[in-house]
Amino acid sequence: MSAPLAAGNAFRRFLVSWKQSRQMKYGEAFKIALQSLWANKLRSVLTLLGVVIGVASVIMVVTLTNGAKRFVTTKINTYGANVITITKMPQTFLTLQEYLEFQKRRNIDLDDYNAVKTDCRMCVTVGASQTTTGSIVHGTHSTTDSQVRGWTWTMPSMSNLDIAEGRTFTEVEETHDAHVAVVGADIANNMLGPGDPLGKEIRVDGVPFTVIGVAKPQGTMFGQSMDNWAAIPLPAYFDRYGAHDSLTIYTEAGGTGAVLDQVMDELHVIMRVRRHLRPGVPDTFTIETSDTFQNFLGRILNSFGAVVVAIASISLIVGGIVIMNIMLVSVTERTREIGVRKALGARRRDILLQFLIESATLSLVGGLIGVVAGIAVAKTITLIIAFPSSVQLWSVLVGLFVATSVGLFFGVYPASRAAQLDPIVALRAEL
Repeated sequence: MSAPLAAGNAFRRFLVSWKQSRQMKYGEAFKIALQSLWANKLRSVLTLLGVVIGVASVIMVVTLTNGAKRFVTTKINTYGANVITITKMPQTFLTLQEYLEFQKRRNIDLDDYNAVKTDCRMCVTVGASQTTTGSIVHGTHSTTDSQVRGWTWTMPSMSNLDIAEGRTFTEVEETHDAHVAVVGADIANNMLGPGDPLGKEIRVDGVPFTVIGVAKPQGTMFGQSMDNWAAIPLPAYFDRYGAHDSLTIYTEAGGTGAVLDQVMDELHVIMRVRRHLRPGVPDTFTIETSDTFQNFLGRILNSFGAVVVAIASISLIVGGIVIMNIMLVSVTERTREIGVRKALGARRRDILLQFLIESATLSLVGGLIGVVAGIAVAKTITLIIAFPSSVQLWSVLVGLFVATSVGLFFGVYPASRAAQLDPIVALRAEL
């Protein structure tokens, strides 16, 4: 065998031996770390408490925040991206002063709706809506907290309402003030009884309406049913409740982006002309796209999540300090063991690695418990109050990574103390 070939074989045997020794070293270190945790169960639990609370808080907040964002996207924002609303006041405001100022504005009325419907040449569809809370009665069944919606005939399609049975009302029925109604699934299931719900009569705050359509179930939102409602033509709504409150006007543009901006500009002109607002005078109405509330809520949720994560980070730091303290105690308790290992040939880096792995294992176990606890708490909240939650894999991985990093960071000092012990002094230590 040639010298180069022999040298190559020797080098390969060295690599294999080195890898096996490293694997044994890491495996032995993890084994000792787990044995140390198991031997001091109560101390280990108390040590991990800070890490568990911190990771659980982060996972819970991220899970609930992502669930809320997804819920807003799929349920609250039922109108399309090309739908624009005209309202008396914005959907969101931050202070009581803003609310009081918005309340002083003039109402959006039926004349405004007719002007937009007539003059907006770029609007594909225009609708109007007004809502209140009232009682619905059928036979011996009744409710007192149902939502009553006054809709133009275009509103069901603009709000992406899915009809399970029957149909929605037509333009002719709206124009002729027909007493017809489309009801939510709760009204059909809990009040109308068995059999075909179509054609049955309900009384909306004492006024009779014939059911012509039943909507598909929409589920719950924050514990409140989204199916406890009845929609009637807007003129019939005005006959019963009056036209004293402000309308919400909905307009559908022919597209998004630049087209949407052009339609909003046209609506601004129409409304400002109707209100005789001079240049420079602020609007006395609000024009928003359907994404406005979603974006605003997204910012609120992100800010809330950042605050809670910052608070949870304090728990992680406290947990790291506790781990450091316990590891220092462990170094003191195991001084003789360290001396024996050094006397048998263990190097400084072996001792350092041993204690770093122990601290990292402590925090990793705490991270795993925190992940499970955070997800469990989030899902429990979902079951109790129907607040949406969505587990994100990246948040789980980040939580475990941060927990392990905390253990490594706060384990460096105790590990270096252990590695620097003089073997002679350590062997003389009393048990």
